[in-house]
Amino acid sequence: MTFNELRYIVAVAQERNFGRAAQHCFISQPALSVAIQKLEEELGTQIFERGKNEVTVTPVGERIVEQAQKVLEEAARIRDIAQAGRNQLVGMFRLGVIYTVAPYLLPDLIPALNDRAPAMPLEIEENLTENLETSLRAGRIDAAIIALPFNPPGITTDFLYEEPFQVVVPEKHPWAGRKSIDPSELAGEHAILLNVGHCFRDQVLDACPELNRSGAPVTRTNSLETIRNMVASGLGVSVLPRDALIPKYHSRLVVPVPFSRPVPSRRVALAHRKSFPRPAAIAAIRDAVAACRGASPQRGTAPRA
Repeated sequence: MTFNELRYIVAVAQERNFGRAAQHCFISQPALSVAIQKLEEELGTQIFERGKNEVTVTPVGERIVEQAQKVLEEAARIRDIAQAGRNQLVGMFRLGVIYTVAPYLLPDLIPALNDRAPAMPLEIEENLTENLETSLRAGRIDAAIIALPFNPPGITTDFLYEEPFQVVVPEKHPWAGRKSIDPSELAGEHAILLNVGHCFRDQVLDACPELNRSGAPVTRTNSLETIRNMVASGLGVSVLPRDALIPKYHSRLVVPVPFSRPVPSRRVALAHRKSFPRPAAIAAIRDAVAACRGASPQRGTAPRA
């Protein structure tokens, strides 16, 4: 049994396809298939069921893959520990960011972080919260910028900032001249929301539950920028976070209108494994976020929801 064989079975379990797994591992598909078959023979059990169009993990295979992930993560920690012993701010840092934060935070975060840790380049993964949680727990990323609540076992969160929401309406909408809007008023409007899986969608529906009623006219999409463009076209109204409404992203065809108090908001945090051996790197990212937002660094762990 080798580390490469463990990497191969984890890749196949994630991709559910031998071809894609082979590409991910940078080897040929025949070589990967032979290696996995050899491991199954060595273990005396079948890890995968090979179907014509899909690969399925067997019940015992699920346990083997889970243990393989743990072994690979612990092996990777050896390099992290050695690196941390030299300089925690030297070497690549793998950062995950949810889709609804990345385009608005990263352009300011990168230069702010470069000032503090110029020898720590970022490898960035934009994804849904659910997928970032999986990557974080498996050790494929070092930390993730997510929205609270977020409390998987073994993970700690550092609060970064709070971001209020605003209603966005077309330029000629009757609400364009309003000073504020109550969430209940959205009930009669055609709403444009993110697709299922985006935590920001869930937060908007929590703040404006009328949008989730049966029969409500709703259009769904995958990005905040597409939402902005649909609103600009006159299709309907939506809700966006503050950072998506700063002047650099302004559209003259879209008018932001504040919510009445209490204003809905989300709390953004930096999540990382409790065992991660580069606390100085975590602190550098946390402080860079605070700097690019013109705030004092936030310390400590966010309260659990």
